[in-house]
Amino acid sequence: MLEDARARELLSFLSPGNRPDVRSQATDCVLGLTGSVEGRSFLRQNVAFLQALLAPTHERSGALVKDCLRAFVNLSADETLHRALVHEVDLLPPLLRNLCDPECDFSDQICSVLSNLSRRTDTCREVLRAIQDQGVGLAKIVEVFCTEGYNKKVTLHYLGPLLSNLTQLPEGRQFILDKDRCVVQRLLPYTQYKGSCVRRGGVVGTLRNCCFDYASHEWLLGPEVDILPFLLLPLAGPEELSEEEMEGLPEDLQYLPEDKQREQDPDIRRMLLEAINLLLATKKGREVVREKNAYVILRELHKWEEEPQVGATCLKLIEVLISDEPEAGMENLLEVQIPEDVERKLREQEEEEQRMLEEERQQKAAGQEGKTPAGQES
Repeated sequence: MLEDARARELLSFLSPGNRPDVRSQATDCVLGLTGSVEGRSFLRQNVAFLQALLAPTHERSGALVKDCLRAFVNLSADETLHRALVHEVDLLPPLLRNLCDPECDFSDQICSVLSNLSRRTDTCREVLRAIQDQGVGLAKIVEVFCTEGYNKKVTLHYLGPLLSNLTQLPEGRQFILDKDRCVVQRLLPYTQYKGSCVRRGGVVGTLRNCCFDYASHEWLLGPEVDILPFLLLPLAGPEELSEEEMEGLPEDLQYLPEDKQREQDPDIRRMLLEAINLLLATKKGREVVREKNAYVILRELHKWEEEPQVGATCLKLIEVLISDEPEAGMENLLEVQIPEDVERKLREQEEEEQRMLEEERQQKAAGQEGKTPAGQES
């Protein structure tokens, strides 16, 4: 890593008083440091470099600002730097001032940084607070997200994961589920958005998180929202069903074309299934999902599914649908007290499933060695 003398020299080159080419070369050097664990550790211990990277984001020099924001994308992907970026660098206010500017060239990088910083619950609260304090507000975030071509220079797809992260928090879910705002209804069509897996997955994650609020289940499943067809349609394939099975489905799932494809991303399929599973927590939810014949879609999905974890999630969901109703007093599955020994076994089983999933991910990563890590820019 850099010796003290070289570090001081590099830091001095980042100063606004230097020539643009000198600052650009120094910024490129720091950007290189953000691509390694050792480099990020060095920058964490030398916050002055992070503060120096923030200064050019107020300027109009495109290449320099872009490199600085690329560095922050990489840095924010490392959760050990989150508190430093939020508190010591005070990164959020300048980013949020530019996020909703329809002329900003760098809103995509800003979205990525905010999405990264909001993954953890503690810093997610900081991001949500800053969104409100800086006069942006969740209403504006949703408006920008749902306005096609809001900023013609960028895609803003990473606003999807940002919304998903913010709905980890009760305050975020409360906004999305506000019956007077019609926010959730605006998001529903994006479960079929073809232009971006990131945007589509962000919306599905948002809907999944909102389904944790079981007090809203009847409204979500009712005619005002009618969420179930939007969760099932991406899971449906081109299989032929009997007339009786077809007629029991919601209209949007009847007589699908022969070239109908299921959601290709296994993580999104898993989140869709998790959302439906949460809706089954209440007796009313189970009644509606059964009445709308969701079983036949899930049955065909389970036959088709090749990802073990997604298949297991689908099977658990089917088991709930075909099982007898719980005894009186246990209708709400989210409120049922599970015996300690059963809970321990379930936790051990889940940990084993997560371990196997992590091994699969590591094997895939080993086959992609040398590529830029997900969520980072080199």
